[in-house]
Amino acid sequence: MGPFTLAVDTKSSSLVSSDVSNRKIKNLQLQTKKCFASVSMEEEKPFDFLRILFEGIIAGGTAGVVVETALYPIDTIKTRLQAARGGGKIVLKGLYSGLAGNLAGVLPASAVFVGVYEPTKQKLLKLFPENLSAVAHLTAGAIGGIAASLIRVPTEVVKQRMQTGQFTSASNAVHVIASKEGFKGLYAGYGSFLLRDLPFDAIQFCIYEQIRIGYKATARRDLNDPENAIIGAFAGALTGAITTPLDVIKTRSMVQGSANQYKGIFDCVQTIIREEGPSALLKGIQPRVLWIGIGGSIFFGVLESTKRLLAERRPKPTQQSQHD
Repeated sequence: MGPFTLAVDTKSSSLVSSDVSNRKIKNLQLQTKKCFASVSMEEEKPFDFLRILFEGIIAGGTAGVVVETALYPIDTIKTRLQAARGGGKIVLKGLYSGLAGNLAGVLPASAVFVGVYEPTKQKLLKLFPENLSAVAHLTAGAIGGIAASLIRVPTEVVKQRMQTGQFTSASNAVHVIASKEGFKGLYAGYGSFLLRDLPFDAIQFCIYEQIRIGYKATARRDLNDPENAIIGAFAGALTGAITTPLDVIKTRSMVQGSANQYKGIFDCVQTIIREEGPSALLKGIQPRVLWIGIGGSIFFGVLESTKRLLAERRPKPTQQSQHD
């Protein structure tokens, strides 16, 4: 009986060991997926789409207004540097010119962007495997940028015309632009705007999200507000530097007015290089990197803080949801 008992014990032990090993492998695979997934990858209920949309609109609008108000003077200096031809002097008066009118556009534009970005990101992260999460973030950023551009472009046209001293009030700017250039005047430089903002939005949010995912996986905890702000500053500064030439082209296209100095994006690039040299495409890079770096810090810090406050006001999840 001894050998028979030993054989049974060995087989049982082997089965138990195999079962434990399988469980460990499954847990390891599950942990790996969680490490590379978005911070909001849990299964969403059908009605949660509206919650994500609503919270994104509130958080995005709040973050947009705060960062625009805080950094508007730097943006004005950057715009005047880019708009100046040759060795033109930069006027440092009226650095808050056009702020009120700009906030009227920034609030809905930021709200629309984040409101579209967040639910789009959630859906795409469920469709793509975890090793392609960057593609989901890039795509969601681009889609959010397209939606927000319908508000951003008229706002940007009016703001930059006021920053360069062409108008003294937003209402006057809209009236004159519409009467002299038509409705399309409010969308002057739309192509160059998309050329700059779609890559910018996609790259910035992708860098930000990917760094956060890696940091959370390493730290094994949620990030605090200062950490979100630092990551946002890095993502913003890096993306701002990369897209400066696109920003110069966009600025020149928007401030040219009815003169139609440039026939298109490629003509704008050729004219700038021919008349001012290739270095002109990097005009305003210092204030742009400073502005967007600080802006990224404030924007993402306020965004995540607002999202957290809104999340705390949600109804408490069930015990099973908390376990998951």
